Amino acid sequence: MIEAETRAGFVAIVGAPNVGKSTLLNRLVGAKVSIVSPKVQTTRSRILGICIVGAVQIVFIDTPGIFTPRRRLDRAMVAAAWNGARDADEVLLLVDAERGLDRDTEAIITRLKTSERPVKLVLNKVDLVNKPGLLALAEDLNETGIFTEIFMISAKTGDGFGDLMSNLEDRMPKGPWLFPEDQISDLPGRLLAAEITREKLYLQLHQELPYAAAVETEGWKLKEDGSIKIDQIIYIERKSQKAIVLGRGGKRIKAIGEAARKELEDLLKTRIHLFLFVKVRERWGDDPDRYRDLGLEFNA
Repeated sequence: MIEAETRAGFVAIVGAPNVGKSTLLNRLVGAKVSIVSPKVQTTRSRILGICIVGAVQIVFIDTPGIFTPRRRLDRAMVAAAWNGARDADEVLLLVDAERGLDRDTEAIITRLKTSERPVKLVLNKVDLVNKPGLLALAEDLNETGIFTEIFMISAKTGDGFGDLMSNLEDRMPKGPWLFPEDQISDLPGRLLAAEITREKLYLQLHQELPYAAAVETEGWKLKEDGSIKIDQIIYIERKSQKAIVLGRGGKRIKAIGEAARKELEDLLKTRIHLFLFVKVRERWGDDPDRYRDLGLEFNA
């Protein structure tokens, strides 16, 4: 029996903030490797999600949302997104079909034109848009002249994924796999745990806390019974924010920890002892160590 020739390559997912890139990545990989939140700019660093279909290994790059940067952290996130697109074999521009062609997406298309890279257009959330409106949007975007193909999907329901995946499988270069068969992400366990807690933090706080928060896994200890003790610090920039995170009587921090613990147990298939601490670190967004931990360029 002749074994199928292996293929492997990188596919970058780029787009404006909050168009569904992380939801798309998690569904493509079949597991949670990138956090999802209604807040924009949730993904801060480049995250790889690894998918195997037959003899083909596709490494998806979930990039931070591309927007007009104002802070140092914003500039680093946008630079990471463009670096991901530059290094990939294929580039997907994800557009929220319900939102349509906004200013951020127009700016992304303008820059993609100068790169002369072939780009596939992926319209997301098509289940929320009527057919005439969807076709009109696809026609408008196609007139930009940079898209080689157009796909219509719903990252939430999975509609349209079959055609997109089949196309990407055929486009991957011939060669050996780039990662072990059982690996689904390049994210270390300590960082993934911190990202999951950060997601629960955003989901709990909604509009109450700005993006002046970071989570760091300070301790990770495997116990004799196979369970894991995880110590994490939630960094905030101002003392006034500490009460917001803790909540009345510590109820909010308890709820955040409980939600994160449950998801970590499902993910790691073992009992988790999670301990959260809140510390004030002014201007943590200007700390070079935080950028290094996230894989971002401090001087981008």
